[in-house]
Amino acid sequence: MKKLFLLFSPLLFLTFSAQNKAKDYSNILKSKNIYELNAFLRDAHPDDPRRSVLKPRVMDFMKEYIKNAPPGDKKVREMQENLARLKTGPSTKVSFEEINATIKQKQILKYQKQLQVGQSAIAYTPSSAQSVYVTSAGGKNTKLIADTEASEFNMLMGENPLEHKNKTVKILNSLFDNDPTAKECIVMIENKSDCNIIVRIEGIGNTKYRLPVPAHGDNSIVVEKGDYLFTSIVCGSQYASQKTIKKPLLVALGSSSK
Repeated sequence: MKKLFLLFSPLLFLTFSAQNKAKDYSNILKSKNIYELNAFLRDAHPDDPRRSVLKPRVMDFMKEYIKNAPPGDKKVREMQENLARLKTGPSTKVSFEEINATIKQKQILKYQKQLQVGQSAIAYTPSSAQSVYVTSAGGKNTKLIADTEASEFNMLMGENPLEHKNKTVKILNSLFDNDPTAKECIVMIENKSDCNIIVRIEGIGNTKYRLPVPAHGDNSIVVEKGDYLFTSIVCGSQYASQKTIKKPLLVALGSSSK
C-alpha cells in the first residue's frame, strides 16, 4: 500500500490537463501576479527557459508579501509553505504521493482517537423517517421522498463497544499494512450530500457489506479484494457503480447544497 486512495490521481490529472489547455502564458514574463506565476511553474515543461527567470521572481514576491502582511493575515502561512516548496523543488505543486499520504495520516489519527475513547468520533445527526426534500437541477420541481433507510442507518451507526473496537483495529491494521499481496484493503466513502446514506457493497455470492456514512462526513470499511457493485440512495437519488477493488479506494458521493 504505497499509495492511498489512488482514485484521486486520475481525477487530479484530468483537472490539471483541462486547466493547461485553457491557460495562455505567452505574456507570463511581464506578470507580477504571484498566483499566475505559481500556475506557470506548475504547468510549464521542466526545461522551459522561462523558469530560471520566473521562479526567483515569484519567490521575491512571496518574501515581500510576508514582510508587509498585516497581523493575522491568513495568506501568510500559504506563502510560507509555497516558499518552502520552491526552495526545494521546481514548483509549489503537491504530488499525488503527498496528497495520498496526507489523507492516510488523517485517517490513522481519526481511528486512533476512536480506539482511545472507546467510541466513534464521528459526529452525526440521526436519521428520521420523515420525508427528505429533493430539488432537481435549476432549483425547480422540489419534491418529498420518504427516508426508507432511516432506522437501518441509525442501527448501523449504533455499534456496541466491542464491535466498534474490532472494526477500528481492523481499519488501522489496513491503513498501516503495506503488503500488496494482502487479501483485504480499505474503502473510504465520502458523503458530500445533505443526507445520511448507506452504501451497499455487494460482491460474489454472499459477500455483502453495509457502510453508514453521515451527511458531510466519511466512513471506512475493510473489504476483501474483488469485483463489487456499489449502490446507495443519496437524498432520494439512486447511485450504482461497478468497481474492481485491488487497492485502497476513495469514493465521493453527492454534492453539498451549502
